[in-house]
Amino acid sequence: AVRGERDGRVASRLPQHLTFQVRPRNPRGAGPPAAMASPAVSPDSSSHEGLSSVNSAPACSPTSDSENLSPDELELLAKLEEQNRLLEADSKSMRSMNGSRRNSGSSLVSSSSASSNLSHLEEDTWILWGRIVNEWDEWRKKKEKLLKELIRKGIPHHFRAIVWQLLCSATDMPVKNQYSELLKMSSPCEKLIRRDIARTYPEHEFFKGQDSLGQEVLFNVMKAYSLVDREVGYCQGSAFIVGLLLMQMPEEEAFCVFVKLMQEYRLRELFKPSMAELGLCIYQFEYMLQEQLPELNIHFRSQSFLTSMYASSWFLTLFLTTFPLPVATRVFDIFMYEGLEIVFRVGMALLQFNQAELVQLDMEGMSQYFQKVIPHQFDSCPDKLILRAFQVKYNPKKMKR
Repeated sequence: AVRGERDGRVASRLPQHLTFQVRPRNPRGAGPPAAMASPAVSPDSSSHEGLSSVNSAPACSPTSDSENLSPDELELLAKLEEQNRLLEADSKSMRSMNGSRRNSGSSLVSSSSASSNLSHLEEDTWILWGRIVNEWDEWRKKKEKLLKELIRKGIPHHFRAIVWQLLCSATDMPVKNQYSELLKMSSPCEKLIRRDIARTYPEHEFFKGQDSLGQEVLFNVMKAYSLVDREVGYCQGSAFIVGLLLMQMPEEEAFCVFVKLMQEYRLRELFKPSMAELGLCIYQFEYMLQEQLPELNIHFRSQSFLTSMYASSWFLTLFLTTFPLPVATRVFDIFMYEGLEIVFRVGMALLQFNQAELVQLDMEGMSQYFQKVIPHQFDSCPDKLILRAFQVKYNPKKMKR
């Protein structure tokens, strides 16, 4: 009942052309509405570990953009911080009582005080993001730093569809009107797309089954894009990005967002037949590895363990084939605002975190470690990964040079 009241209240404050995206619904295969997250926890995660804002990227202080905030907004942000601190205290006390992370998580869920805190936090988060969407132009121009910090904490699940569209300016694109016509045309890539569809999120409920709705709309979007960009046509890795978009929004909107990502986020260059841009990204990443982790770099070279063997998929699928969806979606949130830099940061954070183990392994051992161990290290707390990523040294001018 509270959520229903809240949904109507937020929607009533939004511009008419945005309200259809903000209605809480159950996105295809993306979890029930009750899974809506706080700013510091993945929407699809069942764990309440790491709810504290202290653990999610650089701290978002209510005073960081105070000159541009109204008294109401300052009060709301202060309340969010206070709720985070309460949840962190509950989490720590439960951990000390139960002695294990797993027990602490289950106890936290059943704790009445924690549940009450989470309820208030969800309410505050809902109000805040409703205001952000409603006043989008003002936030982008006058409260950019604060918006960046909130995105690093994670966009709440039910706001992702509209916020992603707003972040890449895909809400009013002429190409959207061409979409239905493109579907009536035939593409030389159709056989390739059909062949690969079943390999995209094969375990996800939305995409399971040859005749599933997920596979059909994924085929539609990939086919439409292959027609508007015949040079790139179709590339398998891109289907994972489109698949994630389709979990959040209808196919027409997903198509528009994907076109924007390809055109303005370096993705089109990555997927060109020559893949020269991917080579450049690998070269830049190797430079960071050599500079920041020289011992690991030497070990990789001694084992002929090439950067492209483990990092190519990071850039081509933005970690969507590396991490479980709750973690990968948090990275994608940041990518939508900050671009490919987050891929370099997360990749380097993973190597820093695992350097001691990797230098002990041979080539085959490292391959297995990258496939089986690294993807699940941050399942219970994506915030720790985000925090480590923003501790990585990254110099944009040096990378450009």
